[in-house]
Amino acid sequence: MEFHEIRYFLAVCQTLNFTRAAEQCNVTQPALTRAIQKIEGELGGLLFSRERGNTHLTELGRLMQPHLEEIMARTRAAKEQAARFLSLESAHLRLGVMCTIGPLRFVGFLNRFRADHPGVELTLTESVPDRLSEALLQGELDVAVMARPDGFDERLRAEPLYAERFAVACAVGHPFARRNAVTMTDMDGQTYLQRINCEYRDLLREQCEARGARILRSYRSEREDWIQTMVAAGMGVCFLPEFSATHPGVVTRLVQDPEVMRTVSLVTVAGRRWSPPLASFIRAIHAYRWPAPAEHQAAGLLLPEDAATAGG
Repeated sequence: MEFHEIRYFLAVCQTLNFTRAAEQCNVTQPALTRAIQKIEGELGGLLFSRERGNTHLTELGRLMQPHLEEIMARTRAAKEQAARFLSLESAHLRLGVMCTIGPLRFVGFLNRFRADHPGVELTLTESVPDRLSEALLQGELDVAVMARPDGFDERLRAEPLYAERFAVACAVGHPFARRNAVTMTDMDGQTYLQRINCEYRDLLREQCEARGARILRSYRSEREDWIQTMVAAGMGVCFLPEFSATHPGVVTRLVQDPEVMRTVSLVTVAGRRWSPPLASFIRAIHAYRWPAPAEHQAAGLLLPEDAATAGG
């Protein structure tokens, strides 16, 4: 049975009059009668008894009424929920964020987006690029923010958001803390604390080796907080993206000779239609003015070609 047929049935239940029910549903009485007869044919029995102007529900009709009322109520609720979703009054968006991206760059944007779209509930999922890419393709995420040194899967669409330089993190009392910047050559002989989830760690190692810098590996961890705590304790140094949130006792000095950068991109699935909340999110993130590194402020947004070297 179809939705309009259920509506006709419930109108007759309410009015107990086929003529008034037809007027209420804005259809002709023959059309309403045929719809009721169709339902009766599907159910295998009469729903109404009509005796000289006295119309009343049969036992089958009374049995079916609450079930069909529930179907009507659920259908209306679904339509209302869909309308709220499409108008962004009640919508959900799943955002993946690469675990090495610091929150400092995003707090301002997320605060602005929430103020402009209070009906959109945003869920943040943190992971490494490979897992985020797979989650996007499987439909488990709507959009992701990440960077890759070797580019993205051809099934994904990546738009550059901003570029960030990389720095060496050290303890307050470390000799690097007295410098304005650190070169890759300066890394020679340094005890290095490896951030396992750093997607550019191989490139950084190659940069050091290319300049004859031999680093001494000591600890490796997936936990950014553990690595930074060990850095603050003077146990070694590590590379950090420029906009990472740092722990007390940790200072950062930008890497020079060469300057190391990565491009952070907004990633969606190529060819997949955007939902209303996703479309709103992408419009908002495009309109947002991302702060650029100090010496690049005049140039505005940094695109991949602005970064001479990729790092992580």
